Amino acid sequence: MILHYYFARKFLWTFLAIAAVFVILLALIDLVDELQDFPNLPFVEVLGVVLLNVPHANYEILPLVVILSAVALYLRLARSSELVVVRAAGRSALRSLAAPITVAALIGILSITMLNPLVAAASKRYNDVVNTYMGGGTSVLAIASEGLWLRQGSAEGQTVIHAARASSDVTTLYEATFINFSPEGDPERRIVAETATLAAGQWELKNAKIWELTLGQNPEASARQVAQLELPSALTQDRIIDSFGKPEYISLWDLPGFINQLEEAGFSARRYAVWFQMELSRPLFLVALVMVAAAFTMRHARLSNTGISVLIAVMLGFTLHYIRNFAQILGENGQIPVYLAAWAPPVASFMLAAGILLHMEDG
Repeated sequence: MILHYYFARKFLWTFLAIAAVFVILLALIDLVDELQDFPNLPFVEVLGVVLLNVPHANYEILPLVVILSAVALYLRLARSSELVVVRAAGRSALRSLAAPITVAALIGILSITMLNPLVAAASKRYNDVVNTYMGGGTSVLAIASEGLWLRQGSAEGQTVIHAARASSDVTTLYEATFINFSPEGDPERRIVAETATLAAGQWELKNAKIWELTLGQNPEASARQVAQLELPSALTQDRIIDSFGKPEYISLWDLPGFINQLEEAGFSARRYAVWFQMELSRPLFLVALVMVAAAFTMRHARLSNTGISVLIAVMLGFTLHYIRNFAQILGENGQIPVYLAAWAPPVASFMLAAGILLHMEDG
């Protein structure tokens, strides 16, 4: 037990040291980029933007930090002959993996349960702040239990759009309601349509009823029914889809409810479902990376070419990481099932690392 605690402590401190180096390095790089993007902003505000982006930047490279930590740990143990002493004491070197694997699993669990919500909130705030500074405005879409809401604006005022549901490509709204507001914010007209289809530069409404919301008049008395109606719009399909936000802008705890809301509104939530499952599989993938690093670096330094072993371990870790990202893309595009896209790479990585370890240690 004392030996496991010793290995776990060394791995944890190595991980924290490497993570701290990357935090400082990425923050400095991002600071230079933001100063170039916003040369007229005060330095304090630019620094605030950088701090908002730091959690996401380091969350993305967490697998790299884990594999580098494992490589550094086992290189140090090999050079100090501590693993030789462990073997001489009658313990299998594979048993020394238990502590680092446990720490890696705990890091993965803490990252998705505690760090993920922080990263999601900071990333969303960073995106909103950057869009505000660049004049891009805020999101034009919101999803709620009663349906979806859209907002479009022009020199003539704002239009708020509500729909009970929509097609998966968000080009057709069902049971749509349009409320026009003047530039002063006063309601001017309400339109309810059976369907509303987004075309080039306009909404095409079918079976619509129009109420003029003129002050002092009865809207129902002047209401009229039309079979077709065209309303100008600056919205596009891409802009609406982008307004959903990236999956990493949503906390892991809120994702299941958000996915249900999307599906109830008629949208495809596949992208978010893949991200959710990939986050759940993150601890297993981090464990696999520790095992990969150990397979090539836990032998005695005199028995192997250390430089080549480290290079192979890091390159194999990068390869597994990119395979995982490629599987994510395939899953989001619907070419492979969600669970296969999220869980196949970590499981395959774990089995590959276990096979290499057994071959290296037991021949």
